[in-house]
Amino acid sequence: MSEATKVRPPRTGRPAKTNQSAEGRVSAEVAERTKRQGRANMQLLTVGGRPRADLLPTEVLVDRRERRVVRRFWGGVAVVAVVAGIAIGGASLLAAESANDLADAQAQTLALVQQQAQYKDVRETEASTSLLEAAQAVGGATEIDWGTYLGSVKSSLPGGVDITGVTVDSASPLEAYAQADAPLQGQRIATLTFDAESPTLPSVPEWLDSVKSITGFVDATANSVTLDETSGTYTVNMTIHVNEKAFDGKYDLDGGK
Repeated sequence: MSEATKVRPPRTGRPAKTNQSAEGRVSAEVAERTKRQGRANMQLLTVGGRPRADLLPTEVLVDRRERRVVRRFWGGVAVVAVVAGIAIGGASLLAAESANDLADAQAQTLALVQQQAQYKDVRETEASTSLLEAAQAVGGATEIDWGTYLGSVKSSLPGGVDITGVTVDSASPLEAYAQADAPLQGQRIATLTFDAESPTLPSVPEWLDSVKSITGFVDATANSVTLDETSGTYTVNMTIHVNEKAFDGKYDLDGGK
């Protein structure tokens, strides 16, 4: 324990009272000045404290600081190495799991291939059937149901008219249909020429207007009108051109839509 001792200057005696003489005033001023100086010079002293002194050379202190820095550096390196080791271990674990998943998937694929090999004949039959259906669709792409089509043509003509002769020229799957060289004639895929008998003199414009309602109609032409004097009937020779809408689509792979 240390003790603090206040050192005060020695007290001075009070000046003797005088009858306001010059000597008394000087003595009082000196005493007051001495008192103020004593207070200013008062110091706090420590008694009994432990003395401290660092006698090590500066090189030793610098070496100690450098060692602390090196220890911290290697500590950081160790932490980084531990983190890197954990990351490598996690990556290795994930790689092993991925390899196991790949091996399982390959085993399943091999099992499926082996199962498919058991139905090789069925698959070949299906492939042959598909090929035949495709060939049938190509071959029947230009097919027109002429029986039904002629029925629609007859129903469009006036009552009492009978079709006595028909000539058909249509496209084939291997060759495009020849188009007309004359201007203002539409594209066609077939030409239908027929003879129709009427008991009365036919109105050719009405006949031409009536056949416009048939499916795939492009244009129509009345080639001739003749009278059979023996029977009294009229025969009209008419040509109708039709487009691709007349195809029946019976062998289309999409169901004829």
